[in-house]
Formats: sequence, C-alpha cells, structure tokens
Amino acid sequence: MLSLIFENANYANVGDATGLRGSTTAGVFYIGLHTADPTDTGTQTSSETSYTNYVRVSVARSTAGWTVASGVADNDAVITFAQCGASGATLTYFSIGSDVSGVGNLFMSGALAASLAVSNLVTPSFAAGALDVTAD
Repeated sequence: MLSLIFENANYANVGDATGLRGSTTAGVFYIGLHTADPTDTGTQTSSETSYTNYVRVSVARSTAGWTVASGVADNDAVITFAQCGASGATLTYFSIGSDVSGVGNLFMSGALAASLAVSNLVTPSFAAGALDVTAD
C-alpha cells in the first residue's frame, strides 16, 4: 500500500482485476515541520512551526521521490527546509500533506528521532533515506 501512496505504483489484487491504480498525474506531497504532535485529526497547520523563513518542501509521489521496501517509505533525496532567520523554534514532529501552504490535508505525521532546536542560520533537513514513514 505504501508503494501506491508514495511511489504512485499500482497495487494488485484489491477490488477488481486491475487492483488499485496509481494516479494519472501523481503530484507531490508537502513535508512540514511541527513543534508538537499535529494529531490524527489535525491539519497541516496544527502545531506547525513558524520560524522565520519556514515553508513546506515538496517531494514527488514517484520512485524519484521515495523508495518503499520492507514496509518503510524513505525519501530518495535530501529534503532541505529554508534557513531560519531571526525567530526560531524547537521541532519535534514532521508531517506529510496536500498543500504548499494553509490548512491542507494532513495525511501522515510522526515524531522526529530527536527534537531539533532551530535558531538563526540553522537549516533543517532530512538526509536522503532519513525520513522513514510506516503505516500503522
């Protein structure tokens, strides 16, 4: 199922003979950062950080953007957020959603392995393969 969601791959043996089909236009996910758990009922703006210069980062829903293996989706390239300006924040969660800005649909979120204190000139990022996403 993660391959369908992240790589836009077809998922066989569900429903009719064709299974679940990937989208004709795959689009992107927007990765966000949060100062607290956005919760399962939240939106992309729930507890979203507002450090100076922060914006969400897009990652393609394709095999160029993600690799799925053994029940884990990993980012294929570095995900780099804007460098922090004057006001910082302590980041504790990430999210995956539908919109580049505003409320948007929150599809998945998870805790960071360790909190990250972002201050002036700090550039948050996930190294390639470092953002591990599973479906519970």
